[in-house]
Amino acid sequence: MNLLLFFINSIALGIGLAMDAFSVSLANGLKEPAMNKKRMLSIAGVFSVFQCLMPLTGYFLVHTAAELFTSILPFIPWIALGLLLFIGGKMLLEGISEFREAKNADVRDGEPAASTIGGPGFRELMVQGIATSIDALSVGFTIVKYQVLSAVIASLIIGIITLVICLAGLRLGKLFGMRLSRYAAILGGLILTGIGLEIWITGVFF
Repeated sequence: MNLLLFFINSIALGIGLAMDAFSVSLANGLKEPAMNKKRMLSIAGVFSVFQCLMPLTGYFLVHTAAELFTSILPFIPWIALGLLLFIGGKMLLEGISEFREAKNADVRDGEPAASTIGGPGFRELMVQGIATSIDALSVGFTIVKYQVLSAVIASLIIGIITLVICLAGLRLGKLFGMRLSRYAAILGGLILTGIGLEIWITGVFF
């Protein structure tokens, strides 16, 4: 394969696969506008690792257990939907509860109170990582003709692209989170549930 074409294809795959992770990162940034750089890097790093490992897992499954891999593909959109509806719904309910409390409380100088829910914990972050990357298993079919080294390099490129895009999403989420602090968790929950529905609709009907 032409080297330039290989890198272009890998970068394009990375951008396409990272869009869901970008949206979740945006939601996380909205939810935690005071997030520091170390935490931003750790969150983006989780998404990056999952997006790197999933295509590689799919690649090896195609080569070692193609029948099993093919049998689980129809369930991927449903798994992603369930996971994202769970964490998105949880965030949405927490956001609504916080909004009501803030609305009933006295707010100093007429300014809306900042969100106190905080960003995702370790377990929630793992669920987000799996939910936004599980559809990348199907990329195993796309890179099935690659040599092992090429498949590893392509997956690493996808991971790096995801890291950069997720950091941008977190940064953007933080920016708007500062301005929309009272509504941040609600917006984040809506984004997560919307992503779950988008993955499900695309996977089931298209």
